Amino acid sequence: MADSSPPAAKVEVSGRRARRRHARKGKARPAAADTPDARVPGSRPHPTSATPRENDRAASPTRVSPVVAEAPRASPASPQAEGDGGAPSEAAGAIRSGPIRHGSYRQSYAAIDLGTNNCRLLIARPSGENFTVIDAFSRVVRLGEGLAQTGRLSDEAMDRTLSALRVCADKLMRRNVHLARSVATEACRRAVNGTDFIERVREETGIALDIISAREEARLAVLGCHVLLEAGMGPAMIFDIGGGSTELVLIESTDTVPRILDWQSVPWGVVSLSESCGTEGATREERLDRYRHMHGLVAESFAAFARRTQPARESASVGGPLRLLGTSGTVTTLASLHLELPQYDRSAVDGLIVPAESMRAISARLSGMPIEERRELACIGRERADLVVAGCAILEAILDLWPAGRLGVADRGIREGILRSLISAGGQGTGARANAGQAGMGRA
Repeated sequence: MADSSPPAAKVEVSGRRARRRHARKGKARPAAADTPDARVPGSRPHPTSATPRENDRAASPTRVSPVVAEAPRASPASPQAEGDGGAPSEAAGAIRSGPIRHGSYRQSYAAIDLGTNNCRLLIARPSGENFTVIDAFSRVVRLGEGLAQTGRLSDEAMDRTLSALRVCADKLMRRNVHLARSVATEACRRAVNGTDFIERVREETGIALDIISAREEARLAVLGCHVLLEAGMGPAMIFDIGGGSTELVLIESTDTVPRILDWQSVPWGVVSLSESCGTEGATREERLDRYRHMHGLVAESFAAFARRTQPARESASVGGPLRLLGTSGTVTTLASLHLELPQYDRSAVDGLIVPAESMRAISARLSGMPIEERRELACIGRERADLVVAGCAILEAILDLWPAGRLGVADRGIREGILRSLISAGGQGTGARANAGQAGMGRA
């Protein structure tokens, strides 16, 4: 597919103009370090081989003035709403709720997702009925490290996160970002100093983070990844395993954005569950005991939701195979192991359908493996080695609750959901409705 990115010369000219504007204001501006564009096509995963590498160069410690309009906080969705009435079900990033005005084609939109474990940024431009990713950033920050024991964000975790957010602020300044929405999730929801940290972020980076509810987190995840759900009608399950929480969403397929029938958020993510269950044992049996304990905690937290969704599960199984889609580092990591990839390849993983039994077998193998061996496995490495076992326990509990034979894998979610909302709002500046294009939430 032809690359839809602007010519390199035009990007550089734009960068020089921006630097001249900042020079007139008396502000220094770093030279642009543009990354290749990655088009989001109509019905296929991104063709890029991997998420762009994070930019680890040192960021300025000085305060960065806000450079983009922040989208307003989304208002609560009305019960049984029908979504945006036009976002297509066949293309990630494709918006059909109304034509995108030609004047907005050169404008960029940005989404920041600050989770318990990761800080992620995505910047994109409308491109026909799709959008084109022009910059991306992801870094493991472990903002929620120690939160389960102390109830607070630690100084070390906040410093790591601020370092990553300064990189994000720098990228926002260097791109023609018209409208942005930045959200924080479970770690900031739970921490007693979460709101203080949000204010510190605003003061030191200019980024205005919105601590969203679990309900909004679930909605954005569905909006960002539902296009990868296997074709079919009737109830299906979409889930997002995070660092501090896991969201389960029962949806009903429609011709556009799926209608949300029920949802559940539990305070078990890969970080919170790992820390709550203590250190790994020295023997295989001790490690398996810890894994069974993890699985039991998660299954117990899912129990009420499992009872509520049993009728939907039974009716869905009558119409054909159960459909299940997961978006998280856990499912993408296990999918990479299933494919025996030498390194992570987003184009091979995003949109993949994996037999559920293969995911269970990989989970069983990892649960008894010493951490030193997990660190040596391709696509896990040191950053995920201590957390992947908790993710496996959560995934197996989900497979027990919704026993689909196949699992869809999505390397997309909240950020893409935010971008679709912003772009479908038509680029109305600070007056844009951040909840445009939203899936209806059926249950409070």
